Amino acid sequence: MVIPAQPAPPETADESAPLLLLVGSGDRRYREYMVAAVARHFRLWLLDAPEPTWQLPYVQGTTRVDTRDPEALHAAAVPVAARHAVAGVFTYDESLVHASALLAQQLGLPGSSPESVLACRDKATTRALLAVAGVPQPASTPVSTAEEARKAADSIGYPVVVKARGLGGSIGVVRVDGPTQVEDAFRSAASAQWPGVPRYAADVLVEEYLTGPEISVDSVVTSGAVTPTVLARKQVGMEPWFEETGHTVDAADPLLEDAELAEQLGRIHQALGFEQGATHTEFKLTPDGPRLVEINARLGGDFIPYLGMLATGTDPSVAAACVAAGLHPDTSPKTRRTAAIRFLYPEADCEAVEAVVRTDLLGPTVHKAVATAAAGTRLALPPGGYMSRFGYVIAVGDDAGQVAADLAEPRRLIELRSRPLGGDG
Repeated sequence: MVIPAQPAPPETADESAPLLLLVGSGDRRYREYMVAAVARHFRLWLLDAPEPTWQLPYVQGTTRVDTRDPEALHAAAVPVAARHAVAGVFTYDESLVHASALLAQQLGLPGSSPESVLACRDKATTRALLAVAGVPQPASTPVSTAEEARKAADSIGYPVVVKARGLGGSIGVVRVDGPTQVEDAFRSAASAQWPGVPRYAADVLVEEYLTGPEISVDSVVTSGAVTPTVLARKQVGMEPWFEETGHTVDAADPLLEDAELAEQLGRIHQALGFEQGATHTEFKLTPDGPRLVEINARLGGDFIPYLGMLATGTDPSVAAACVAAGLHPDTSPKTRRTAAIRFLYPEADCEAVEAVVRTDLLGPTVHKAVATAAAGTRLALPPGGYMSRFGYVIAVGDDAGQVAADLAEPRRLIELRSRPLGGDG
């Protein structure tokens, strides 16, 4: 009789480790790596709305609560803080950063002010505060109607970018090349949705289109000092949309030593009053220098912190947890490799039948290839849907050229069988 091997239990911190309140946990497929990494260094008490399942091996305790209700969240946290010495509040969920900042403030724990976190969430407030501080950035106008959007675009000059004011992940973001496209772009941005995203009276931004490659910088901030942990070069597709199709992290990227980029990072955080925590800041590298696209008061998504760990040997998720606890993390790289991810999208709107990893085609640097679309999953491309991915491939290695070669044709590595949406076969 063959007994199948059992997975090893997760490694977790001992009783002497500081305790963090983890607010929200999210989709296991995309978030477990963060929880597992932090649990090796901190004890965790989970405050979450759904019944916990996969999270249980990583946490010391759980409390079910509506995490988007600040009063309920505080009421749930108080008994935990009364029984345990809580060191900080930690979240990586964009929809929960403000509630988490309020909770940290109420409990007297480390963190940036709720006002500064809201200034990061609301792109119009971000732009207004940076304008007062004299930070160079694209022209931007909040609008509430298609007519206002047309006037703003005419004033700024085409092409422009139309985007939802409170969304992230490039959802609902579209380039507009002329006046006839503005109404459709406004409608798409205004109707784009994501759970927990705030809405505003003037809910859409019309902005100057920036040319140049796009990057993101994940940072930890302690007492106002900004330290980058991951610099990722972003890959986008599906023009005129900006769907994020991949990221590449090189631990030896020369931009990590770029004085102008570092100066802007510091000025942006200072202007927003962000003093303590983790941020994900996106820039376009224009001919006139780096220009801010947006800033978020959390770690990056799309496995960017995981890429950073693979490339540098130092975990950005752990660094973010450290600053949430008021500690100074070690952010120095231990290795200097290149790590990259490519996300796989269908060629047209469809319903997944099966996604199969072609293990026979994986190159030497491929670290992970994962099919994420189960049978029956609806995969719709912009503007009908966003982030409709059926899989992803991660590669890591000492040779950046080999990593790029192994990801050059990612769609070959995971085959998608599908049927057209609404079709029979």
